[in-house]
Amino acid sequence: MSRRYTKADLDEIVYSQLENLDAMHDLLRIMKVQNELLDNANKKLRQEISDFKNKQVRYTIPKKRRS
Repeated sequence: MSRRYTKADLDEIVYSQLENLDAMHDLLRIMKVQNELLDNANKKLRQEISDFKNKQVRYTIPKKRRS
């Protein structure tokens, strides 16, 4: 049941694993860039919301006087 691997078989396995690792590394790099973009967008949005809240004019409605 055991299979004998030749050096060529093992080289092929190792190179395919290396290609997979390189592909995963590329995906992780892309995800890191996307996370940084999301962080920057969140910071900008948080700042814009804060600025908007600070610029809002709050009107108070006077209460009716009781007789």
